[in-house]
Amino acid sequence: MSQERLIKKYANRRLYDASQSRHITLDDIRELIVKSERIRVVEDKSGRDITRHILLQVIAEQEQYGRPILSIRVLESIIRFYGSPMQGLLATFLERSIDTFLRQQEALQTQISRMVANTPLATMADMTRQNLEAISRIQENMLNALLSKREKTDDNGSSGSGASQPSPPKKAPKKRA
Repeated sequence: MSQERLIKKYANRRLYDASQSRHITLDDIRELIVKSERIRVVEDKSGRDITRHILLQVIAEQEQYGRPILSIRVLESIIRFYGSPMQGLLATFLERSIDTFLRQQEALQTQISRMVANTPLATMADMTRQNLEAISRIQENMLNALLSKREKTDDNGSSGSGASQPSPPKKAPKKRA
């Protein structure tokens, strides 16, 4: 993961990415999070950390306009946990559940990659690559052998022009009538 990126929120509600010297939107923050960038959002005047508040706004926006993850039933259940003795337990449970889910997702992606790598098509592609490399080596060796023969012929008394002289054609004997 990269270093934490500082985002400032101004009184006019605009967000400013100090590392890129530009204003950004909640969608830009979502994209940073998707890319696994760590952010810290602070109010410009007070310096108060409001990262959690901004992340909740990103979630609310995604739930409102995107494809929701949290059903009404889940949201109602979460609201009921606030202020109850089980609130801390739910927070820990949700965090560990997400961590476990992410680890399982990584393991599944690794397994799928291994399975795809061992398909007949991948094996055929690997064989084709190896065959093309072998043919390329054979062609290179043949070319080197021909060039070295030609150089030897040139060194053994050719005219020096680099090309061997063709021998004159033999005449067929004349037939007598």
